[in-house]
Amino acid sequence: MPTPLAVLDLVPISSGSTAARAVRNSVDLARRAEAAGYARHWFAEHHLNPGVAGTSPVVLLGAAAAATSRIRLGSAALQMGHRTALAAVEEFGLLDALHPGRFDLGLGRSAGRPRGAGEGVGAHGSARVVDGRTENGLLVPPPFSAAGLLESPRVALQRRLLSLPHAEAQPYAEQVDDVLALLAGSYASAEGVRADVVPGEGAAVQPWVFGSSGGESALVAGARGLRFGANYHVAPAGVIDAVDAYREAFRPSSELRAPYVAVSVDVVVAPTEEEARELATGYALWVRSIRTARGAIVFPTPDEARRHPWTDEDRALVQDRVDTQLVGTPAQVADRLEQLRDATAADELALTTITHDHADRVRSHELIAAEWQRRGA
Repeated sequence: MPTPLAVLDLVPISSGSTAARAVRNSVDLARRAEAAGYARHWFAEHHLNPGVAGTSPVVLLGAAAAATSRIRLGSAALQMGHRTALAAVEEFGLLDALHPGRFDLGLGRSAGRPRGAGEGVGAHGSARVVDGRTENGLLVPPPFSAAGLLESPRVALQRRLLSLPHAEAQPYAEQVDDVLALLAGSYASAEGVRADVVPGEGAAVQPWVFGSSGGESALVAGARGLRFGANYHVAPAGVIDAVDAYREAFRPSSELRAPYVAVSVDVVVAPTEEEARELATGYALWVRSIRTARGAIVFPTPDEARRHPWTDEDRALVQDRVDTQLVGTPAQVADRLEQLRDATAADELALTTITHDHADRVRSHELIAAEWQRRGA
């Protein structure tokens, strides 16, 4: 049976377009992904980015559910640093009440520096990676330091606007435990007062944890017996650490008897390699805007991207992401997806694709889905 494919959608805004158009495009992509045989369509959560309209996965999930009938839909992931467990469960309870049994509640850490020395991307230095490659040749580049990004005024503003004054985020592991208890109907206060979460309690929602390293997120997911999403597309340096730490920490639960991993990856597919590389031209500039703390810019046309005066420092800043973006024909990209799947032992692969034109993004997803199904990969 083929390894399932999912769509991870950032709801990108293209230059010359609008947020409203981006949202409509993403709902259309969910519909087209369902027709192409994708198992899931997930929405990421981002804030204060001029080129990303995915500020509320819950709102997007409602719109996508109304436009589809069977594909699973989810958050990848809710930023729990500015949310309560109750809010997450109630929101997904409402979604499940309207469209039963179709939602994945993806939980992500956010709103501050990682806790603990082991939380840095690539910090564990997996023995499975030698000279930047796994045994089967998967590229695992050196880690990117996000220290400057976390200290930027834009990120500080985001924290301030997303959090109530003087509020302190609940420890992530406690939040995940509260989410699970609220869904199960077993939550009670220290005084013994039971929480009645309606809708939410008993909802047919599938909990996931998402992470970029072998740190807290991977350990929490494993210890609670939850499904885990590892972010090769965000932090390729940490993907082997992340999946290894998750599996090592895994304990069977009522939710899951064996580890289950989805790995995300950036992909652009076209009928020819030349066309695919042309469509991917704007990606490096887009990544640069994120890593310079500007916030994701509207996605440029190839010509707009080529006009940027690149420096050696610019190129070094984005090299790991450019090198780990899978770009080419359906056959070329499918070969590299198999490599990623085998290196990480992934149970699913989540593809995120950004092109300037919506039609090219849809075609990319359709082409690789058809090739994947043809191979029975």
